[in-house]
Amino acid sequence: MKFRYVALALVVLGFVGLAQASIKIGCLLEFTGGCAAYGAMARTAIEFAREIGLVPTTVLGRPIELVYYDARTEPAEAAIGATRLIEVERVVAILGTMCSGPFLGAAPVVMEKMVPMLGITTTSPLTTAVGEYCFRACFVDPDQGVVAAYLAYEILGYRTAAIVVDVAQPYCVGLARFFKEAFGKLGGKVVAELAVRTGDVDYTAQLTEIARLNPDMIYCPNYYTEAALMTKQARALGLKQPVFGGDGYDAPELLQIGGEAMEGVVFTTFFHEDAVATDIGLKFYSAYRERFGRTPSSMEAMAVDAYLLMVDAIARAGVADPVKIRDALAVADLEVVTGRTVMDPLTRNPAKDFVFLTVKDGKFALSTVIPAGEVSVLKAKLGL
Repeated sequence: MKFRYVALALVVLGFVGLAQASIKIGCLLEFTGGCAAYGAMARTAIEFAREIGLVPTTVLGRPIELVYYDARTEPAEAAIGATRLIEVERVVAILGTMCSGPFLGAAPVVMEKMVPMLGITTTSPLTTAVGEYCFRACFVDPDQGVVAAYLAYEILGYRTAAIVVDVAQPYCVGLARFFKEAFGKLGGKVVAELAVRTGDVDYTAQLTEIARLNPDMIYCPNYYTEAALMTKQARALGLKQPVFGGDGYDAPELLQIGGEAMEGVVFTTFFHEDAVATDIGLKFYSAYRERFGRTPSSMEAMAVDAYLLMVDAIARAGVADPVKIRDALAVADLEVVTGRTVMDPLTRNPAKDFVFLTVKDGKFALSTVIPAGEVSVLKAKLGL
């Protein structure tokens, strides 16, 4: 009889343990390589939001466990990471990556294993085109390139541009192409498209050619390290053309590397504290500034957005089943830090506003906001 009571107790304890087993979400982020700053910011923001109770730390009555893996800003490493997270760690969904190249490396894995992956700031249109388990929380580069061209040509009156593009990064190549196409449709002329590669430190050849051609502006849609180095050298050589970039500039390291040379640089990105419109956004920005003594970047805000979207999808799925979570994520409609995010179930892309920031007095300052709806109208007008 005693044995039967012990056995029954063990069974009960087993069920209690099962009920309390954590739900694992993988965080496939870049902690080393060219996008290391973005991954570090994302992790800090998500963990901070969890620590202060701004976002849920349980779902379906079970604790949420985050499992991190360093994608190293390498597609091959991202594929290895996605495989490990799914097969070894048994995650039900993946947050990440920050950059498009690593996402594309991991995408075939999540498609084969049927586990949803939500890119945080993966703007290349190629990422969600891989298939139904690939999502993003941000805008896409075909739109980002159009709004940059529109601001340059229609608002600021630039008629000629030189493009300096990192040909080693799919994100940079795509954004350069979309800007060039839209700028031409508007009536502008790209006088040169000059190639660089991730890790380059000397831009003398490209800048000498730009000096010879003397365009109205320089469009450099690269990541923060290469963009800052190029701009710093351009100013040292006496080039005074305004430099435009994309969301890859949105990291404090841009200012740390480029210093005073970054003054006046303009770039498209996802968000800025002066555009906060949701209660959770106000709380996040206020608490973050109090804790860290600085304003969080849009990369940090987007990381918290992605976490909220995935946890909401798990809750609405009603079960920790990757297929059902995918279905719920496809119809997401949620107020997050950067505003209301509504997922398009067909493209798995949300409609997002575009924020232009400029470097002013050594800080990122809000320049203007172009609503997502206006971008659609502009693209239709240009036949894009």
